[in-house]
Order: sequence, then C-alpha cells, then structure tokens
Amino acid sequence: MVLAQPELRTNPEAATGPGADPLAHARELAGRLAWPTTADRDRARGWDPALFARLARAKPGPGLAGPLVPEALGGGGRTAAEGLALLEGLAEGSRDPGLALAVAVHAVLATVPVRAHGTPRQRERYLPRMASGEWFGAVSLRQTHGGSVAPAVTARPATGACGGWLLTGRLDLVAGAPVAHHFLVVAAHEGGGRTAFLVDRATPGLLVTEDGPAAMHTCPWGRLQLDGAHVADHAVLGTVEGAATEVEPLLAVLDWVYCGAPWLGVMRALARDAVRAARERELFGRPLAHDQATRFALADLATQVELAEGLLRQTAARLDDGGALPLQEAAAARLFVAGAARRVTRAAADLTGPLADTGDGLAERAHRDALFLSRTGGGAQVLRPVVAASLLGLG
Repeated sequence: MVLAQPELRTNPEAATGPGADPLAHARELAGRLAWPTTADRDRARGWDPALFARLARAKPGPGLAGPLVPEALGGGGRTAAEGLALLEGLAEGSRDPGLALAVAVHAVLATVPVRAHGTPRQRERYLPRMASGEWFGAVSLRQTHGGSVAPAVTARPATGACGGWLLTGRLDLVAGAPVAHHFLVVAAHEGGGRTAFLVDRATPGLLVTEDGPAAMHTCPWGRLQLDGAHVADHAVLGTVEGAATEVEPLLAVLDWVYCGAPWLGVMRALARDAVRAARERELFGRPLAHDQATRFALADLATQVELAEGLLRQTAARLDDGGALPLQEAAAARLFVAGAARRVTRAAADLTGPLADTGDGLAERAHRDALFLSRTGGGAQVLRPVVAASLLGLG
C-alpha cells in the first residue's frame, strides 16, 4: 500500500530570509545559550524550561520549537531538510544529546502528525502554542516503531450521552512527559484496529509520573498511566482505526530521521575534538597527528560522519519532494547512524582520552547515549526487516 505523506515544504522562500543557514543559526544559538550549562544539567538530570523557552523564541531566524509548523500557525515554515539542519546544529552547539532529543520529539514528532492529520480545530488549537514553546507535546518512543509492536493502550467507546473514548493502559519512555501539556497516544481497539489520540494532561484518569532510562539525562522522561481516561471524539487524530496507515508510519519515519539528526551534530563535535587532540596531544614526544594509525582513525571517523550526513539529508529531501513516505530510506539512515554514532564515539574517545580538553564530558555522554539510540526506533530488529521488505518488494 502506498502511504501518502504530508508535504513538509511550507515556505521555500523562507530560506532566503533571516536565519537563512539553519545549521549555523542553531549551532551558534545552542553554543551561546545551552553549552555553558550542559555538563551541570547532565549531572543533575535536569530540564531547564527557561532554556527551552529561549531556544523556542530566539530571533532572528526560526525558533526551535516549531520549525515545521506553517508560518500561518506561528511556526518557522521550514522545509524538512532545514528542520534536519536545525536539530543537527542544536546538538553540535550544545553538545547535549538529551536536550536535542527532547526538542526533536516536541518540535517534530509531536507537531508534524497534528499538521498532517489533525482537524482544522486541532491544528489551530495546538500548533501555535507548540511553535511558541508555550505547550510542550510528548510522545512515547515505544510508539515509533511503525506499528510493528502492539499498542500498550486500548480504546473502547464510552457509554452515555457524552460519547468519546475510554483509554486504558501504560506507556513508558515518554519523552517530555513531566513538562508536557498533551500527549500523542496510539491505542488498539478490540477488533484490532488502531486510533491515534491527542490526550491533554488534565484528562481525568491520566496519571503522569517521572521515570526514564539511564541515558539522555537532560531529556525529561516519564510514564503515563491511563485508567479509563475519557477523551472526547474531537481528540481523535486522523481517522478512527486509521492509525496503522496514517500516524504510525509517519511517526516511525520522523523518529528514524529526526531523532537521528542530532547525532550528526554530536559526531561532528566529537570529530572536531579528535582532530584538535591529534594536533595537540603527544605520544612518546611526538604529536599524535604524526602517527599513521591516528591518521587512519581520523579518516575513518570523517567517513562515518559524511556517510551519515548523506543518508539523513537524502531522506529529508524525499520528505520535501512529497509522495510516499520514505520508509526504507529512513530505516536505513537510522540503522547506519546508530552504528556510526557508536563507532565515532569510540574512535574519538581513543584520541581525546576519557575527557576531552573541553572539560564538558561529551565523550562520556555520547558513549552512554549512543547505546540508547541504537535500542530505540525499534532497533535493528525492526529497522533491518523494513529495509529488506522494501528490497524484496514485500511492502
């Protein structure tokens, strides 16, 4: 089945306006606002709402809270490729994978499905406030596997005059949960269909608790417990029982591309540290750069970064072109980026030592968080079959 995908290019002319280079804009902004506190926030496992507000409302140029939201709804009106560059620059400048992941989930995973499948009422209610940073949208990374995993939440029609739906179940690994205004939740029906819902935090029967992985410390993590949570019919995102061909494949592509994008920035920062270390560190009285093995390691590191960039940018370009969702390209990009992040992290650590001379501990954070990246998005168990199915023409 061909899956129609939303046109992400909303304002091609925006690239000629303020902040025309989104990568440089985000890198400078994050380096100025986020990097000075990255190490402290990571140690404290802290989310800084004031920092997010500054990143969201930065001028000139596109704010980072809603780059793919149309300008008419208060967003940046950026293309898919520009959104990718913004997240890359955010991670490179901040040297903070957790912050970049949180922004990616809110700014892309939580907004684009509303833009693509939301009703006019939903788009007008949620998107302007999300683009401004006033409302934070959260998504469980358990729901971004393209429907390969059965939903942990069930939906049944509510009885009585009010109508609507009752949602029951539990979701963990919810990025942004402690600070979110609302959540994107996919639920299964008794007959096997699936429906996506926008569930506001104030919904009766919804309990939000803080809980997260031993990684991505600066991303706020939580768990949702839904105990017969009642949502109205207007909370349905897309069509009833249509999530399997609407929201779920879109969430998968967005996760695979845009939660991988920050790692391109992290790898560039690590590569820069490694080159500097090769020039400045000495081994047996000679600079590391004079060692042939060091030069080979730098060449391999640079190759990994460039290949990752090519795969991600190619997939983002497909999103801008419209047409069917690029599931195979997105899965291949995520599969490679996850492996490259671990390889680059190890290579950079070998050259810079456990702590690079920047003193901010990026090597340690990247080593810890790259393993998390390889286990999310479905991991190789989901990504490889998606690539193989496309090659074999199995849909």
